[in-house]
Amino acid sequence: MEIFSNVKEISNIIAAIKAQQFSIGFVPTMGALHKGHLALVEKAMANNDKVFVSVFVNPTQFNNTDDLNKYPRNLEKDIAQLESISKEILVFAPTVHEMYEGNTTAQQFDFDGLENEMEGKFRKGHFNGVGTIVKRLFEIVKPDNAYFGEKDFQQLQIIKKLVEKYHIPVNVVGCKIEREFNGLAMSSRNARLTDSQKREAPFIYKTLKTAKTLFGTKSANQVSKWVNNQFENNKILTLEYFNISEVDSLKEMKRKSENKKYRAFIAVYAGDIRLIDNIALN
Repeated sequence: MEIFSNVKEISNIIAAIKAQQFSIGFVPTMGALHKGHLALVEKAMANNDKVFVSVFVNPTQFNNTDDLNKYPRNLEKDIAQLESISKEILVFAPTVHEMYEGNTTAQQFDFDGLENEMEGKFRKGHFNGVGTIVKRLFEIVKPDNAYFGEKDFQQLQIIKKLVEKYHIPVNVVGCKIEREFNGLAMSSRNARLTDSQKREAPFIYKTLKTAKTLFGTKSANQVSKWVNNQFENNKILTLEYFNISEVDSLKEMKRKSENKKYRAFIAVYAGDIRLIDNIALN
């Protein structure tokens, strides 16, 4: 398995791949890989000649320094997991200095308001950091196809908007949420959960599934009230927000329309660990 940390070095490899007219699939990650990441890699491998996986914990998308410091990092373990799929995967694991060239600040973006909803309200500047690093990675790797999980659905929509507004020639592929056997959405942060938190965390997806059922006959306001009530008596999980939003604009739904698609989004704290999830409603 080839591992690169230098932009110039990886750019030379990519130029050689492009010269042979091979297609490039790309899976950007922050490491701490799990089966959800590996599912993205396998999809990329099925549809491209060459596959790159980046492993980079991006500091500019963290609005909480403590969260950045506690974010799990284990490159050796990540590489071993990728090798279990294929030794042909190419890994890009740069340093912060390599990516930001000594200026670790985020570019400012206008994502047509997508950045102001949900996560944007609770994590100021987060999507500027996401946009900065994804744009930089796309410029370096020059992928034909890039793969992102729908667990971060708002991020997925924002990356599609980034590609549209900056005319970046890449096809952004959204992939279904991978879940633990108990329904909990797979996340690198799950590794930090205590035993009692792990036992309680599936309650998040269970609540989303019931909300989806209720959405068939109840208003968005009634469903939201029901969800809030479910968490009021939970001693382990604390609800940060629950939103029912239009898929395209991500704006909170006001009134149901038959020709619009909706999703329910949720953010929950288990101690100081923040977990997000979502579900399609129609």
